[in-house]
Amino acid sequence: MNDAPRVRRQLTLFVPPPEGPALDALRARLDPVQAGLIAAHVTLCREDELQALGWPQLQERLDCWPFGALALVFGPAERFQGHGLLRPCTAGADGFQALRRWVLRNESVRVHPAHLTLAHPRNPVAAGNDEPAFAACAKAPPLRLTLATATLIEQAGASAWRRLHQRALGLGDAADPSGKT
Repeated sequence: MNDAPRVRRQLTLFVPPPEGPALDALRARLDPVQAGLIAAHVTLCREDELQALGWPQLQERLDCWPFGALALVFGPAERFQGHGLLRPCTAGADGFQALRRWVLRNESVRVHPAHLTLAHPRNPVAAGNDEPAFAACAKAPPLRLTLATATLIEQAGASAWRRLHQRALGLGDAADPSGKT
């Protein structure tokens, strides 16, 4: 019998300062459980997509991404699955999907919409996740982010996610996106 906790790995784009800390403060009010597990981020690749890829492969692919930082715009918050709350990507989604295809080396990879989760429905409803808070989030102006770094993260069981490796997007030779010299 194996009592080891399930380990998950994902490739994530963490929200940088100054927007990251402000989003994290809001997330701590809306969903303190989720805020305690992981900082504000956009998931680039989920665990099932990364099973066959190690960090050296991911690093090479991130280095050779020819377009540098990813510019995304997020719209007002929307409810999902009851008390979940997210800000959907309203501009830059094509670049996000292109980066996913690039990293995974798969032109037919499933579409995973870019979004910022403010409150996750699997967690208990927090006192701060009420209608006035939702109304304020729903009226928020567009949020423009420049995401220049991808981070490989890991979660064991229900523990907080930890950062394993981090890499800037496009450190390699943009003239040769294959990464070959």
